Amino acid sequence: MRAFTYERATSVQEAANLVAAYPNAKFIAGGTNLVDLMKLEIERPARLIDVNGLGLDRIEATPEGGLRIGALVRNTDLAAHDTVRRDYGLLSRALLAGASGQLRNRATTAGNLLQRTRCPYFYDTNQPCNKRNPGSGCAAIDGFSRPHAVVGVSDACIATHPSDMAIAMRALDATIETLKGDGTGRTIPIADFYRLPGETPHIETDLEHGEIVTAVVLPPPVGGRQVYRKVRDRASYAFALVSIGAVVQSDGTGRIAVGGVAHKPWRSEEAEAELANGPDRAAAVLMADARPTEQNRFKVDLVERMVAAIFTEARG
Repeated sequence: MRAFTYERATSVQEAANLVAAYPNAKFIAGGTNLVDLMKLEIERPARLIDVNGLGLDRIEATPEGGLRIGALVRNTDLAAHDTVRRDYGLLSRALLAGASGQLRNRATTAGNLLQRTRCPYFYDTNQPCNKRNPGSGCAAIDGFSRPHAVVGVSDACIATHPSDMAIAMRALDATIETLKGDGTGRTIPIADFYRLPGETPHIETDLEHGEIVTAVVLPPPVGGRQVYRKVRDRASYAFALVSIGAVVQSDGTGRIAVGGVAHKPWRSEEAEAELANGPDRAAAVLMADARPTEQNRFKVDLVERMVAAIFTEARG
């Protein structure tokens, strides 16, 4: 691990100012992903700004009837919150499907959304990776690609986003509140928060340098039956090959967000409009632009079967 300076911010604005002022500065909260990347010298921040203790660890009702979740709310606390379990069960189930109890106790809401891919080539600094070293190439495309993306891919990157929580947030139409170093704030729909790889897979979100996530806001509950289903290579402590967060209404309509298949949580409103014609048709539209490799072609079939099973089970 390379040497770095460490400083505790005393306010949210100060934290944003400190990171914005230094090109190679990073926020740190739980550190469950960043510290590992620093040990491997994938991330090399010269300055870490600790944002714990800034009052961003509360869960509060919004005037509109939704829920504001502070950026520093720990995953364990969010999954166990009474309102989340009652009205946003999809989110609670997704959180409990990820990581271990020890990691959930430390990991934060913002950190979970911002965690980086677990592509093995990204973690192997002896291999070319456009996400780690822009312009170096993508070893995964001609390498071991079984766990990689099948939709939204590019010739520069086929990595997937690892977060379970982000899948639930996408299905629930969350928005993300931020603050910049210049004092201005933004509210970003989660649909616009993540970027597809294109030719710049190292740029993963719409955040600017020094812009800090302060909260995630959920709209009023949508009702229906909420399901999170995750298929992985082992029963626990593994990232998804395919995961699906779904909200199923009594008339068979609903929402579908898919994990393990793209650079971001994958959702298609066009596919959801096809649910009236049956889940098989919706799943086909969802995967219509898939570009799988020979090793991960099974993911397309798996998504179609999971969508059909979830919606058939929920209706019956």
